[in-house]
Amino acid sequence: MCAAVDGAARGNPGPAGAGVWLGDGQGRTLGEHSVYLGATTNNVAEYAALLVALHEAARLGATDVRVQTDSELLAKQIQGEYRVKDPTLRALHAIAQQMQRGFARCRVTHIPREQNRVADRLANRAVDAGLRAHTGAGRRPNPPADPTQGTFLFPDS
Repeated sequence: MCAAVDGAARGNPGPAGAGVWLGDGQGRTLGEHSVYLGATTNNVAEYAALLVALHEAARLGATDVRVQTDSELLAKQIQGEYRVKDPTLRALHAIAQQMQRGFARCRVTHIPREQNRVADRLANRAVDAGLRAHTGAGRRPNPPADPTQGTFLFPDS
């Protein structure tokens, strides 16, 4: 199974969303997910997108997963090339590592931004929908969700 993931935050931190496209490896779409996260950082949104992808891949019974992201930071932290210093990202990184162990093979690779347009569109769709649903005149977006609570971001299964 393959997945393309992206996170978006307007204001960084600001209203954020995660976008995930899942495919069968032959280019056929198995699922698309747009998840509004509330106010958080772009890096948290990138991790949230990865966690949604891993959750959905496991739910669909995948054993071999290839995740593509345009976030060099996310890819290199997951690959062990960069240290994870931020406490929130460290918690999300630990969750991702645990989830990866549920697959026979799981790779996260960096791709150029222009090759990640579908996931980018899905992440921005989540932000737009979240802002429409959760804000009104004179109100600010919802406070950040607790990113250490893994179930806050999973789409309904």
